[in-house]
Amino acid sequence: MDGLPEQLLWEILGRINKTVDRNSASLACKRFHKVDNEQRRSLRVGCGLNPANEALTSLCNRFPNLVKVEITYSGWMSKLGKQLDDQGLLILSVLCPSLTDVTLSYCTFITDVGLSHLASCSKLSALKLNFTPRITGCGILSLVVGCKKLTVLHLTRCLNVTSVEWLEYLGKLETLEDLSIKNCRAIGEGDLIKLGPTWRKIKRLQFEVDVNYRYMKVYDRLAVDRWQKQLVPCENMLELSLVNCIISPGRGLACLLEKCKNLEKIRLDMCVGVRDCDIVGLAQKSSNLRSISLRGPSDFSLPLLLSNPLRLTDESLKAVAQNCSMLESIRISFTDGEFPSFSSFTLNGILTVIQMCPIRKLSLDHVYSFNDVGMEALCSAPYLETLELVRCQEITDEGLQLVAQFPQLCVLRLSKCLGVTDDGFKPLVGSYKLELLSVENCPQISERGVQGAARSVSFKQDLSWMY
Repeated sequence: MDGLPEQLLWEILGRINKTVDRNSASLACKRFHKVDNEQRRSLRVGCGLNPANEALTSLCNRFPNLVKVEITYSGWMSKLGKQLDDQGLLILSVLCPSLTDVTLSYCTFITDVGLSHLASCSKLSALKLNFTPRITGCGILSLVVGCKKLTVLHLTRCLNVTSVEWLEYLGKLETLEDLSIKNCRAIGEGDLIKLGPTWRKIKRLQFEVDVNYRYMKVYDRLAVDRWQKQLVPCENMLELSLVNCIISPGRGLACLLEKCKNLEKIRLDMCVGVRDCDIVGLAQKSSNLRSISLRGPSDFSLPLLLSNPLRLTDESLKAVAQNCSMLESIRISFTDGEFPSFSSFTLNGILTVIQMCPIRKLSLDHVYSFNDVGMEALCSAPYLETLELVRCQEITDEGLQLVAQFPQLCVLRLSKCLGVTDDGFKPLVGSYKLELLSVENCPQISERGVQGAARSVSFKQDLSWMY
């Protein structure tokens, strides 16, 4: 190894991806240690930093070319030593001039001052904050003003971010491509209008509302009414995920569903106010759609729903089937509060999508309309590779036995299905048709009954959900 040219050694060590393997290689000799120090581009640290600032200084000096740093204090307790503070972010910004990607999780000691230190990192393009309770909107504003190349911004449970001037500033920069805002209580759907011209650059948007916090107060319709019916230039949007959002007819987030002509993936989870015409319009525009996930709301306590009890029907599914010829993944689920007789989608609607689109992955949760007849229809689904059935109580052993006849199925996951027993797996035992079988919390299925039903079998049994 001593005779290897430097370039070849760099190539060899550069192909070692796992951190634990790189650490082992760096201990082999001084030469390997030196090359690893120069090559290392990413670092993930947290509770093991003690004392935090001194340890981080040592690491940054050792790895001068760091590009990506993740600091996470999940599971931290005071006995583990003081967390990294604002001084630590100053150290990071000074010693890592090539820094482009920073993630801070459960960093409860970091304040706006720390973010202002990161603002000096001119190359920073991605920032992800997860439960950093001392960070406010002022800190984020100072960072986006300093980091002109920011393309990725993720905020999760940042409870004290109450001002949104930073959204308006990002709108003017027109650099943002990936925005995720989850359970930030003071940021509502109406605030997204501040993105303005940046909408045309965004490729991925995740917006999730803290539903428990919202439902404890009277919903302010003005937050949505700020968005009048207008042109939202989001033609470059590829992925859209909306959770617990208010979709007001003809305005707000409903405007997005009409304009995302290049959309490939969409998730609408417990979104109140979504209409069939919204999904029909989306399907007609988004011919490139590859994945769709729909989860229906069961809380009818909102004033909006009392006057306008909307619900998606088979009309939406048929529009998707007719217009989205590239659809590969579909997930349909209902919440525990849904009455079986009120399920929006019928078996006919679900089968229409399966028969007209090249579905490779089908996930159904609490869909009472899907039964053994539906399982029989899947025997003629030529592309289906993964099937997930959760709380689908109308499926019996007779339907499950048909899995052996599915042309391409290699992954089957069952959870909380009451109607199936060990008998349903008999045609699969010994055939090894399936690569993976996962069975969780199905009371009539035993671990012995699934042995040999797939190359890899996972079995868990916890029936507390039934009581």
